[in-house]
Amino acid sequence: MDRYGESGGTPPTGRAGRTGRTGGTGRTGGTGQSRRAQRRERLLSTALDLFTTRGFATTSIERICAAAHVSIRAFYEEFESRESLLIALHNDVARAGMEAALVVLGDPAADSASTRDRVTALTRAYLAAVTADPAAARVAFVEVIGAGPTVEEHRLLWRSLWTDFFTGEAERAVRRGEAVARDHTLAVVALIGAVNELVAHWARNSATLSRDLLADEMAHLVLATLGTPAYEGK
Repeated sequence: MDRYGESGGTPPTGRAGRTGRTGGTGRTGGTGQSRRAQRRERLLSTALDLFTTRGFATTSIERICAAAHVSIRAFYEEFESRESLLIALHNDVARAGMEAALVVLGDPAADSASTRDRVTALTRAYLAAVTADPAAARVAFVEVIGAGPTVEEHRLLWRSLWTDFFTGEAERAVRRGEAVARDHTLAVVALIGAVNELVAHWARNSATLSRDLLADEMAHLVLATLGTPAYEGK
């Protein structure tokens, strides 16, 4: 099992603690909780639209509330700040990517798969998840950059998780004789930065850049970082 699976760690939720877009409350929640869940969803959906079209830096809480038809007081009942709202949106995408990767590793076939096949499956599943909504991808990979220390701290938590994840994959590849035996930590940190920039580039150019091309390049980067024989895209 990879290091991430052995550690039993869970992805960070961020201060906003968002767990899903629907905000379902169940039968016992009552009308008040249902209205609050709908209000929270309006804020998230409106922020996603405004952060994508106007940018995080130029979108105020007042503008979000006006567009969502929510009072500023109600905003602060849901989120501590504009940054915590951005963290919630980022967390949705980041969790989707991690969960997609863990589904791949949960497939019994992944245990015996070659490093090349395993990495190819991981990168394609991850990309399918994080690019499913181009607007959300733009917010998660472009608008979060330079959004302040609180957002950066949240991003670093995710970077730490992915560092453990890919370091575990590197160790597995070494044990199988399919990667160069060395300390991969710094290389993995650089890899994560490169992957984030690739997705950010796609988010800015999604109309002209195919996901398949992005997936092939990402798999090539991962395998090159591990020291695995060259990936041949299909």
